[in-house]
Amino acid sequence: MDEFHHVSTAFLRLDKRYQDAIEEVTNKMGHGMAKFICLEVETIQDYDEYCHYVAGLVGLGLSRLFHASRLEDFAPDNLSNSMGLFLQKTNIIRDYLEDINEIPRPRMFWPREIWGKYAAKLEDFKYEENSKAAVECLNDLITNALGHALDCLKYMEALKDHAIFRFCAIPQIMAIGTLSVCYNNINVFRGVVKIRRGLTAKIMDQTHSMSDVYGAFYDFSSLLAVKINKDDPSSQRTLDAIEAIQHACRASGLLSKRRSFSVKTSKQRKEVFLLLLSIIFVVVMSYMIVNSP
Repeated sequence: MDEFHHVSTAFLRLDKRYQDAIEEVTNKMGHGMAKFICLEVETIQDYDEYCHYVAGLVGLGLSRLFHASRLEDFAPDNLSNSMGLFLQKTNIIRDYLEDINEIPRPRMFWPREIWGKYAAKLEDFKYEENSKAAVECLNDLITNALGHALDCLKYMEALKDHAIFRFCAIPQIMAIGTLSVCYNNINVFRGVVKIRRGLTAKIMDQTHSMSDVYGAFYDFSSLLAVKINKDDPSSQRTLDAIEAIQHACRASGLLSKRRSFSVKTSKQRKEVFLLLLSIIFVVVMSYMIVNSP
């Protein structure tokens, strides 16, 4: 707060149409976040409401700024809200361990309506003996987050300005990429799970069009799909969500123009390396046999 005068100064230099958009959204955000200071996230409705206040309103605010700049058409509120919820839910899912270990007391944003199906206490997922239940709960939450993906695709389809498009698209691709590596991954409860830095750099460098977005969503959803265990309680809902995403990507007609954002696992990279090594060995041996006296 000691430096807040810099924020005030910058705000007052803005055109009034930008000030109005920022003032409206931050006012709603402040009241909404204050509401949850003394409330826990119990239901999925609470979860969506909390995420709306901390991230959905950011999506609405940015849409208002884009429109005020006359660079974009006005986006429907439900799509703007989903853009924020998809990112926020991804962060909440990924940051379980950091939040539950927060000092002086845990921060708990996972909704009881979901985690209560798998454990008596949210912190129980930290312990190795609860690994199966922890992963099942994780997969259920990821399935819930995937429900916002179609709205995100619709929002990005309508963007016209290249800089705004990249500003919006890169975080969304990072989100679905993060969900794909977190899915069915017990390491979420052991440390921080992130997509590789090289892949992050590739996403930032090569995301320029909706064909890139569709390609990324298709590739990452495919990576997630192969990890689905049919015995997982939410597996059918996960498969349905993945199929809906992939159908939208195929229906766009842009997949043939896409860049590949698929990521090989370390096992796959090892298999490729061994295959190449075997080919080189065969070629060398053949050469030596042919040229032997």
